[in-house]
Amino acid sequence: MNVDDGRFAELLQANGIILSSEQSELFDAYYRELAAWNDKMNLTAITERKQVYIKHFYDSASLSFFISFRDIDTVADIGSGAGFPGIPLKILFPHIRLTLVDSLAKRVRFLNHIVETLGLKDVACLHARAEDAARQASLRDRFDLVTARAVARLNVLAELCLPFVRKDGLFAAMKGANAEEELEEAKTSLRELRSEFNGVYKFQLPDDSGLRHIILIRKYDRTPSKYPRKAGLPERAPLKNIQKNVPRET
Repeated sequence: MNVDDGRFAELLQANGIILSSEQSELFDAYYRELAAWNDKMNLTAITERKQVYIKHFYDSASLSFFISFRDIDTVADIGSGAGFPGIPLKILFPHIRLTLVDSLAKRVRFLNHIVETLGLKDVACLHARAEDAARQASLRDRFDLVTARAVARLNVLAELCLPFVRKDGLFAAMKGANAEEELEEAKTSLRELRSEFNGVYKFQLPDDSGLRHIILIRKYDRTPSKYPRKAGLPERAPLKNIQKNVPRET
């Protein structure tokens, strides 16, 4: 076992996750494929093995420290990029049915390659913008858990991600250091999208590798039909600029 694999296993065990030898081999294969493909396309700026294991694999796994995946069946990872956090979560919790959504075709080619290489089952890789994918009946209001990692500010992410979440499901935004500021500016978008703040978890990555926040949003009703707006509009005109008071539906 590589020293980085061993350290990774120890860190997961400290958080209640026992990494099997098969799972360890899958993470090793994931790293090797990521490094090889990164020589051909820009998937990540983080390529050194130790850093990938901490800043990508462990960071992705951290979502499971605060959410019980025993109760999660369907997961959507929006703006998945090189597969974070979705692929590490699938390796750790093989029972989940995972959908990876990304707008860039070359990244989706990599995701399909990883899914095939690792032999992962019940994983769909979708090439689409979130605004368009959320209009598909098979994806809208469907998922127990939707997550996004370092994609956009929360008031934008809410409009991109919450339409995928089922009623009473969760949206988990994985953020860096400025979560409190983003929460404040996202109040209007959460109200518009029939959701509410459900908690925030703050922690440091191991080895002083950075501050992280996981913001949990609970969706209490189906997404209004006008959301998400057409592609590009959520970024250009975030819902923080809309001042309507929308009553909560019970």
